[in-house]
Amino acid sequence: MTTFKAPKGTYDLLPPDSATYLAVREAIAAPLRNSGYGYIETPGFENVELFARGVGESTDIVTKEMYAFETKGGDQLALRPEGTASVLRAAMEANLHKGGNLPVKLWYSGSYYRYERPQKGRYRHFSQVGAEAIGAEDPALDAELIILADQAYRSLGLSDFRILLNSLGDKVCRPVYRAALQDFLRGLELDEDTRRRIEINPLRVLDDKRESVQERLVGAPMLRDYLCEECKAYHEQVRELLTAAGVAFEDDPKLVRGLDYYTRTTFEFVHDGLGSQSAVGGGGRYDGLSEMIGGPELPSVGWALGVDRTVLALEAEGIRLDIPAATSVYAVPLGEEARRVLFGTVTALRKAGVATDFAYGGKGLKNAMKSANRSGARLALVAGERDLAEGVVQVKDLESGEQTPVALDAAVEEVRRRLG
Repeated sequence: MTTFKAPKGTYDLLPPDSATYLAVREAIAAPLRNSGYGYIETPGFENVELFARGVGESTDIVTKEMYAFETKGGDQLALRPEGTASVLRAAMEANLHKGGNLPVKLWYSGSYYRYERPQKGRYRHFSQVGAEAIGAEDPALDAELIILADQAYRSLGLSDFRILLNSLGDKVCRPVYRAALQDFLRGLELDEDTRRRIEINPLRVLDDKRESVQERLVGAPMLRDYLCEECKAYHEQVRELLTAAGVAFEDDPKLVRGLDYYTRTTFEFVHDGLGSQSAVGGGGRYDGLSEMIGGPELPSVGWALGVDRTVLALEAEGIRLDIPAATSVYAVPLGEEARRVLFGTVTALRKAGVATDFAYGGKGLKNAMKSANRSGARLALVAGERDLAEGVVQVKDLESGEQTPVALDAAVEEVRRRLG
């Protein structure tokens, strides 16, 4: 037994549970691939400043949760706490926005890291699938991404989730609201950290989950009352497009989310069966982020959905995904000559696209058949010296127990026929 354990707040994905995570990732990615989004993969760590500028120096992510370190060469790096800043950096570095086909539509999947108190549904290492549409300002694009996320969740059978929707305004109307909110908050009795946040990013105070803070926010000015006509019209178009697509949502005037870069459309997917960690995903428009990290003006929108949280949502609704067995056929050789011959048949079956495993380690018939049953295979191929002398292999149906001899040179075709 090893003395090493996974670091606190992390987890290992192991079979058979890992198959559910893979199925969730695939279900989230499928609508994106069907809508013009190409796959992108970025490094697991980036320059610290990318997140400090993009995510926001006042956010908990940057001030408290980021895993930052200095390399031997003196570079200041951080494990990625979220995906949007990295994807936008990569797209601009590769000049994808100069290809003449905007928006640049990208999707990604990977692990992210935040140092925080571990609890169910909130880990220090977690998995997300995300999507970004870079370089276009269009309410139809915002609606598209929300619809695709909704489609992904429904394809998994989820139904007890809600979509919260809000507009955070733009550089024209948000400063006016910001000043009004600051005036209101300065008159409240708040702790020192929260008062400091009032001066840096007062909208984040609205996102404070503590009941003691929320009680004091009753009567706070709402951003929707300060939106300029252009932002109002933009948000109304998003709402109309979602309604026309049959996607239900709830207007939430206090929805801010924890990242500084959001503008206009912001949304969150919440699941009522997950307790305090109810958010399973979310996103929004971030029209100024590209300029924050030193690039040109590229209005963009995106989201990230938590794979871990989605799996918990499936469990909360009692949904078991229909995941095919990892093995369809299990080969059991009896004797050295049978090992050589059956291994060739196994290779041929795999080449034909049939998931096949083999009784390794010279197991006896009894133990090998136990392994065959544990593998989840539908069929077993059994052969001994007498079978080989007759040029056959025994094909056993592991559900019914029925066993029939099949000519060795026809075994691959017969197995494929039986599996359909």
